[in-house]
Amino acid sequence: MSFTSGVGKRARLLCAAAAAALAAAPAAAQQPDPPVPELDPSAPLDPMPDIGVDWPDLGAPEAPPLQEPGPVAAARPAADASGELSYRIAIDGLERIGNRDLLVSEFEKRSALYAERRATANAAQIQRRSETDSELMAEILRSQGYYDAAVEPVIQPEGATVAVTLEVDAGRQYRFGTVELPGLAEAGVETEALREAFAVQAGDPVVAADVIAAGQSLKLALGEQGFALAEVGEQQIVVDHRTQLASLVLPVDPGPVAQFGAIRVSGQPPFSVNHVATIARFERGDRFERDKVDDLRRALIATGLVASADVAIAPVGETGTVDLDVTLAPAPSHTIAGEVGYGTGEGVRAEASWQDRNFLNPEGALTLRGIIGTREQLAGVDFRRNNFGARDRVLQMQLAASHSEYDAYEAKTVRLYGSLERVSTIIWRKTWTWGIGGEILATDERGVFDDPTVKETRTFFIGALPLSLGYDGSDDLLNPTRGFRAALHLSPEISRKNGSFTYARAQLDGSAYFPVGERTVLAGRVRLGTIAGADAPSIAPSRRFYSGGGGSVRGYGYQKVGPRDFEGDPVGGKTLTEFAVEARVRLNAFGGNFGIVPFLDGGQLTNKITPDLNSWQFGAGIGLRYYSNFGPIRIDVGTPLNPRDGDSRVAVAVSLGQAF
Repeated sequence: MSFTSGVGKRARLLCAAAAAALAAAPAAAQQPDPPVPELDPSAPLDPMPDIGVDWPDLGAPEAPPLQEPGPVAAARPAADASGELSYRIAIDGLERIGNRDLLVSEFEKRSALYAERRATANAAQIQRRSETDSELMAEILRSQGYYDAAVEPVIQPEGATVAVTLEVDAGRQYRFGTVELPGLAEAGVETEALREAFAVQAGDPVVAADVIAAGQSLKLALGEQGFALAEVGEQQIVVDHRTQLASLVLPVDPGPVAQFGAIRVSGQPPFSVNHVATIARFERGDRFERDKVDDLRRALIATGLVASADVAIAPVGETGTVDLDVTLAPAPSHTIAGEVGYGTGEGVRAEASWQDRNFLNPEGALTLRGIIGTREQLAGVDFRRNNFGARDRVLQMQLAASHSEYDAYEAKTVRLYGSLERVSTIIWRKTWTWGIGGEILATDERGVFDDPTVKETRTFFIGALPLSLGYDGSDDLLNPTRGFRAALHLSPEISRKNGSFTYARAQLDGSAYFPVGERTVLAGRVRLGTIAGADAPSIAPSRRFYSGGGGSVRGYGYQKVGPRDFEGDPVGGKTLTEFAVEARVRLNAFGGNFGIVPFLDGGQLTNKITPDLNSWQFGAGIGLRYYSNFGPIRIDVGTPLNPRDGDSRVAVAVSLGQAF
């Protein structure tokens, strides 16, 4: 696009005049010099030229003094020695616009006046910033459909400061007269659904962000409906200032409905095509869905072995089939990790681990770990294979030797454990999960058994078949705000000690979440547990139920709720009942990243078959939440409401994620 202006024409005329003058100069130089007249020394002088100023008349009366100028509209505020001024900013005229807060927020993000508002500036700087910000506000208004908006900066002194006011006349908001998507009808039966995905309709305001968002939604919808090769053209918007209407035309070429074809893999780590196909949530021949491709990319990165994954669509001729070319870039496969924690009753605990995440390709992770703490020590080796035969199916085996010393018991244990589980992840949350496993352990445990007045050490050999089934109807894995969860754990076990006996441990957990307003969630949970087939004193102390602590009844120390022995130490029980209610209030302050959580917990533990309603213990307190990118970090401080002898007045728990 080219423009022609009067300045350029005038410049050409000046150049032509200069060229003519230069061309005339040599011709003038060729003329003969005129003769020089002789000077007559006796001739009178020529009169002096008049310079236009009369000589003063010394006899004239004095002129009246000059009058003082009248008052100005406003006096210039006092500046400091360097001429710097402080100022404040105001915007007038946005009151009648419904989204005023959004406009002001967008303005403050980009405003020169707002960015430097805490510093002083000279008058010229303030003037320049106010003019720049006036143009910015007009641009923001145009993006909202106010194409006739006028913004005038007004600068007035206000005591020792300057008031900068942007006076806005937004005018009328333009609207779309017509919205056309030529070519979309070629999508056939999916046309109506795709048109609904493009949310902008005739009569809607001409808002740039809405048009962009609608275009992105249309692209996603095309991919979801199987149009892998769909193309969305460049939008064309024509504004008519006379009618204050706009027309929108967005060309669309859906192309054919596609099906998934073959997967080809290159790069590192050396995942096979079969393993990548296992991770994919589609089969060959399924209708193409764009979000399934994005899910595959995220899942590959989530293995921890892939730094980046490029998944390119490769059409196969005119067949309507698209292959996927997967290119992997490796991430470091070895990790050294450590963590330190503290819990009331659990003491200080430090854990360190070394891991090779691809010890056995694909995704066979070997972990060596150790724990050193005031109450627990452990050395163990774990093997875990993710995506074992199916997406998010986990095969796990553990061998560990540990020493635990709590108020309830002391145990020296060697444990071999294996399990196969279907787990839920942040990328793919599942409504139903399950697990099946096997466990063998040999343990020397000191505690109270048949005689309640004596602590002794016994050796147990135990085999177990732990089973689990979970349901998740909540809206978030780490920070749910609505919905319901339930989990059932069942473990039939056989124990050998001077003969053998069998029993079964069962535990049911349920939790629910109810939003109250925009920033408050009411949450509650219940836990029921029982051991059938044996009395608690005959079972190894580490296999009994316990209650109390940060993941149980807050306000009490770890395992401090329930029956106690002659020394005041917990002995565990066979029937467990717990509840908890809390209000999760997210604060407006500090960017909305913090929250407070008042809570009330209760629990009881008994050796009877049925719960003992007279043995309930209650704890209450308040928690602090920091909502990080990877989930809430919680600190709960509680106190027992009906403490017994030996109970601490305060119990603290720190962990990642909500309490339940």
